[in-house]
Amino acid sequence: MNKDLLLGLASLAEMFMPLIIFILVLFTGLIIKKIIFNRLLRRAKKTSTQLDDIFVGAAKSPLMVLCWILALYFALQFSKLPENIVQVISKSILILGIISAVLAFANLLSGLIKFYSSRSDSALPVTSLTQNIARIFVFSIGGLIILNSLGVSITPILATLGVGGLAVALALQDTLTNLFAGFHITVANQIRVGDYIKLETGEEGYVVDINWRSTKIKMLPNNIVLIPNDKLNKAIVTNYYLPDKEMAVLVDLGVHYKSDLEKVEKITCEVAKSIMAEVNGGVSYFEPFIRYHTFGDSSIKFTVILRAKEFVDQYLIKHEFIKRLHKRYNKEGVNIPYPIRAINYEQEKAG
Repeated sequence: MNKDLLLGLASLAEMFMPLIIFILVLFTGLIIKKIIFNRLLRRAKKTSTQLDDIFVGAAKSPLMVLCWILALYFALQFSKLPENIVQVISKSILILGIISAVLAFANLLSGLIKFYSSRSDSALPVTSLTQNIARIFVFSIGGLIILNSLGVSITPILATLGVGGLAVALALQDTLTNLFAGFHITVANQIRVGDYIKLETGEEGYVVDINWRSTKIKMLPNNIVLIPNDKLNKAIVTNYYLPDKEMAVLVDLGVHYKSDLEKVEKITCEVAKSIMAEVNGGVSYFEPFIRYHTFGDSSIKFTVILRAKEFVDQYLIKHEFIKRLHKRYNKEGVNIPYPIRAINYEQEKAG
């Protein structure tokens, strides 16, 4: 009786041994992975470069897959499964290994694109379009490798894709037009994520993203405008961030004909200099100046030229400048005349 019990326990242990090995190896692998990954992450954060952060981040998901691969492999060594099932599991392990490598390379490539674009004015800025194209390329290559490892000939598949691609291109003509227009916008580097742009149709705001179909623009009222890439590619666009963010701020004014123009120029420039130095968004090293340009109906008109660090800074600069200049003009006795219309009564009677 004891002998039968021992044999039964041995059979039971033999049956569940692969599962126990699988759980133990997986659990141990996950613990080791967490310890190693956390240490690498802490070390990466201490360094000045972001490259090590990219490599550590790219390895996070593949390490999880690697734990499953090791668990399956060791469990298979203690199993007495039929040969056909062992082959299926072995191929599954191979596929998991390829998936792990593809995930690592896709994450690494995406991170390197982002890192390279953030450090230089590259021809391939970071958008969801560029990152998705990179990932699709890597996953496509990985899929073909998996099919080839399973014994599936990829040559007929490539030929079929070539023929089917023509049909898909005709069916998705508008979609592909926007896709290639978005790619052209990204590569041309004339409209970049973060730029403030204005279209000829009046829409303006910050470029949030360029995806496969449209470009997202966040307007100042906090609304999102979606512009199809093809239309944006053909539109007349003003980019207020090119060639750089700094821009001139023009304020048109007028003073009475009896004003001392030298005094007006001196007072106006003094106020403008204080604005440049004290108001957020003003370019402190810029020397403001004015230019008289018109003998108007009721005043001598001129333009004050200031400078802002970027487009939206002009609103606060104009606001503060007008307030301070109005106060200073009143103090100095400089008159800003109202529009005057004179009526010649004698001429009216004669008519």
